[in-house]
Amino acid sequence: MKKKEKEPIPATILTGFLGAGKTTLLQNLLTQNHGYKCAIIINEFGEISIDNQILLNVDEDVLELNNGCICCRVRGDLVNSVLNLVKKGKRFDYLLVETTGLADPSPIAYTFMLKELADHVRLDSIVTVADARHLESMLDKAPEAAPQIAFADVILLNKTDLVEQPDLTRVEKRIRKMNALAKMHRTERSKIDFGKILNTKARDLFTEVEVQEEPHAHSHDAECQDEDCDHEDHDHEHRHDDEVKSFCITEERPLDLKKTEQWLNELLGTKGEQIYRSKGILYIAGSAKRVVFQGVQMTFDAVPDRLWDINEKRETKFVFIGKELDEPGIREAFARCVAEQAGGD
Repeated sequence: MKKKEKEPIPATILTGFLGAGKTTLLQNLLTQNHGYKCAIIINEFGEISIDNQILLNVDEDVLELNNGCICCRVRGDLVNSVLNLVKKGKRFDYLLVETTGLADPSPIAYTFMLKELADHVRLDSIVTVADARHLESMLDKAPEAAPQIAFADVILLNKTDLVEQPDLTRVEKRIRKMNALAKMHRTERSKIDFGKILNTKARDLFTEVEVQEEPHAHSHDAECQDEDCDHEDHDHEHRHDDEVKSFCITEERPLDLKKTEQWLNELLGTKGEQIYRSKGILYIAGSAKRVVFQGVQMTFDAVPDRLWDINEKRETKFVFIGKELDEPGIREAFARCVAEQAGGD
């Protein structure tokens, strides 16, 4: 009888800018009764690990990588560390990776796609902790903050008790413009139920595309009549939000498969570094099945999914998240993918 293949262990990357509350979140998660035996990898600069001292009393396997940033020099160490944990028979069924506050999560995500890791560990999600009080200033001043928001599958808007409601709404609106895919939760002291963090399957190819709407705000397309509106702050917000943004494309007409494949290959082949995340459901002419698509920069998968349900609305939905995206150009090129003859299911 053939031995059943062991399922890859889920891994969650915890990221967020300096002081946002990552270690507090990790500590909170490890005190909850979630049923997982966790292995923890902590990345810090310098020779002295503060986080490890904080977590000394935790009954988990804690491994430090403190000889550089996990997103560059120690990626090899990350691979070796995970493989050593697996090969040594360490008993764990969940992996938590806490990055330094200066880390870009993109190369870390790529590391988990490597064949030598993918057989043992699957990237479940990237969780970004954002300081509600200081996030806007970080986005304006620190280049690392924007990718941490853009690559996130879950965003914890932390320290909300320190922010007034109008400011909180403005920050949430800015986050939504940058990332329309991530689920966002308001937190105080990084307290959240583990079910919203662990094993969410956010990076699973077949997870449904859910576009998170930004909070409602009054329009400034016409001259604003609200005397309480701070026009200076509004202009300041729009000055910075054009660099990293997200947008959604929907199309009810079926797509031509060859044209769509060519469009995606050209788009991600030339602009992939700027497109941090992309995800979609494709309605292909002549196919009774949905096609699901998910990309991380220039790497992507597109595979047939289930049959369209009888009462299900057939439409294509794409979400793009990235830096300095040419939204009009992407939309124009996509429009040429529509099949010349509608129907033909």
